Amino acid sequence: MAGYAGARPRSGFPWRRAAAPTREVVRDPRDAGMPRRRVRGGVASRARRRSSRTGILVAAIVVTFGLAFVSLAQTVRLSTDGVELDRLAGDLTILQGEQQEIESDLYRLGSEPAVRKQALDAGLGQLVDPLVVPAR
Repeated sequence: MAGYAGARPRSGFPWRRAAAPTREVVRDPRDAGMPRRRVRGGVASRARRRSSRTGILVAAIVVTFGLAFVSLAQTVRLSTDGVELDRLAGDLTILQGEQQEIESDLYRLGSEPAVRKQALDAGLGQLVDPLVVPAR
């Protein structure tokens, strides 16, 4: 391992930077007597930190996708509700057809000739003259 003069291992956490050695700034002696120019706001424009628009852009994208997801979820829900309504309407049509069929069977089987035929098929005979019992 090669070593350099003045090199030493970094101490502390890896995300912390070691403090830079302080150096005295050599100023131009001609500037000593001149007044400094003041920038509006009290801070020079180079020293001012500019806000990054990346965060705002990411937030706008997240909000846009969130709204699109909610819209998609509602659209899917509406389409499933429509399919369910169509299925229920089909079931209602089938039930109404069955009801109509049962009513027609009742009207047909409720008539006197149909009842007589069913009784004879079941082994019952024709009724004889009624037996009249005198009252006391």
